[in-house]
Amino acid sequence: MKFVVSLLPMLAWLFSTGYTLNHPVVVDTPQANASFYNLTVEDIDGGTIRMADYKGKYVLCVNVASKCGYTPQYKDLQALYERYQDNLVIIGFPCNQFLGQEPGDNTEIKGFCEKNYGVTFPLTAKIDVKGKHQHPIYQWLTSQEVDGRSEHEVKWNFHKFLVNPEGKLIAVYPSKVKPLSPEILTRLQG
Repeated sequence: MKFVVSLLPMLAWLFSTGYTLNHPVVVDTPQANASFYNLTVEDIDGGTIRMADYKGKYVLCVNVASKCGYTPQYKDLQALYERYQDNLVIIGFPCNQFLGQEPGDNTEIKGFCEKNYGVTFPLTAKIDVKGKHQHPIYQWLTSQEVDGRSEHEVKWNFHKFLVNPEGKLIAVYPSKVKPLSPEILTRLQG
């Protein structure tokens, strides 16, 4: 009984920090040289986002958070999406792995993005972008063995991965690179 009682404060703390026991369990780890277009992710409303739906377009994958110094990048992400939406899709992947800067649930995250930044690009359900429960899309984006291109580590919120219209990872941008920066725009225009 003493052991159970001593766990209660720890459990209360975990739940107060936004931790849930519903961390996604990685079932299908992508195989070596897997196709980006075989991957899917749950969207913020509980549906499915299929990467195959974006064949022929650039896809910018960005792990996002509502309480980060880089959160204002949502504005530029939306502007980039509106400017290039014929050739580009941006997918925001909410993640709470960096100092708990995305504590909300999916409904709160969606409301925040729409109200404060007018976000209309796709958002996923909250996922892990690194570690034991890393989502398969981020396994593909970060592992040379899986994507056949290069090895990367997501170091903070708003880390960006650009996949070309043929489904190949072509560029990775750290958080400080703004969505409307020349580094990104020249890739989309060339």
